[in-house]
Amino acid sequence: MVNLITGPKGTGKTQQMIELANEKVKTSNGNVVFIKKSHRNTTTLDFGVRAICMEDYPDILTMDEFIGFLYGMVAGNHDIDTIFIDSVLKQADISLNNISAFMTSLSKISAENTLDFFISVGAEKESIPDIDSDNYNVLN
Repeated sequence: MVNLITGPKGTGKTQQMIELANEKVKTSNGNVVFIKKSHRNTTTLDFGVRAICMEDYPDILTMDEFIGFLYGMVAGNHDIDTIFIDSVLKQADISLNNISAFMTSLSKISAENTLDFFISVGAEKESIPDIDSDNYNVLN
């Protein structure tokens, strides 16, 4: 399942994602991964959450490369059961224009690998195309 947290900048989405990841790692039988753009605010993540900062992977520039990165991560570790992607619109070239295709890919990865995604989107729910699909769960 793809879960979304939406809202404009400064509405606490990152903190909510960190809290969800910290709770998930306590109850999960698998691995929890938290992907963010920079190393900022990673110290508040539980030690059991695998933090990945995309600044460390500067050659991942497009949505397709980012999706390939996710596939590689899941293929390399079948124990991953939850992936958090903070500030998705700051990752690679993902924008409101192509986020629908990105979420479709996440849905496919989720179904194929029995894992959940939580993504935060720095935009109002109403401005995100195709968000009302049964494949997505809006948490706010």
